[in-house]
Amino acid sequence: MVLIKEYRVVLPCTVEEYQVGQLYSVAEASKNETGGGEGIEVLKNEPYEKDGEKGQYTHKIYHLKSKVPAFVRMIAPEGSLVFHEKAWNAYPYCRTIVTNEYMKDDFFIKIETWHKTDLGLDNVHKLDSSIWNTTEVVPIDIADVCQVAPMDYKPDEDPTTFQSTKTGRGPLGPNWMTELVNNPKSPHMCAYKLVTVKFKWWGLQNKVENFIHKQEKRIFTNFHRQLFCWIDKWVDLTMEDIRRMEDETQKELEEMRKRGSVRGTKAAEE
Repeated sequence: MVLIKEYRVVLPCTVEEYQVGQLYSVAEASKNETGGGEGIEVLKNEPYEKDGEKGQYTHKIYHLKSKVPAFVRMIAPEGSLVFHEKAWNAYPYCRTIVTNEYMKDDFFIKIETWHKTDLGLDNVHKLDSSIWNTTEVVPIDIADVCQVAPMDYKPDEDPTTFQSTKTGRGPLGPNWMTELVNNPKSPHMCAYKLVTVKFKWWGLQNKVENFIHKQEKRIFTNFHRQLFCWIDKWVDLTMEDIRRMEDETQKELEEMRKRGSVRGTKAAEE
């Protein structure tokens, strides 16, 4: 059995703008998750073309033991909390699969995303009716502070108070989505994130699958709040700028992770 949910994120930007904003924000967010021997290791970031699909392929390894639930850390063997993320970005369609070598076929997270110029339609992933009818749709409002955990709230990443100096967009009021409906010429889009989670572990399956979905919603909410509030940093960038930035970020991440490992080793020796 797997647990499937579709997360819908409406944004006040175009599909074309979002392509750059997403890549910029991913690179920036990666730095915040790296250090102390943990973090993100980029193995590949290269163009791909397969079966008529063309885009950018990335393979990352996540060394994030501290981010795993305590009840999993207690029973998981040492070294088993390393996750591989393979992503195929054929924008406006993207597919990401997260696996774990220790659990093999008993665990995966699959995220399939369509980016569309609309404000929310049903079954854009064209699932069989039997699957779609059991798929929970979870709307995410980046301007709803109630969807943000208190520990995640950052005043400078609040769409209800932020206004872009370059685009004039924001702050987002309580009826900002309704205003988009009434003014369809305003920049708008919807990201449809179909998340499939499988965690086959007797006694923990339902608990962990629900935990993972809770974390995915938290990640999507915080990420897109950041993306909008960072718009002045990325709105003028080109894809060439982004690729150059990704190369620099990859080198920086590896240095940060290794420096953390060395510090951790020395501390342990002392």
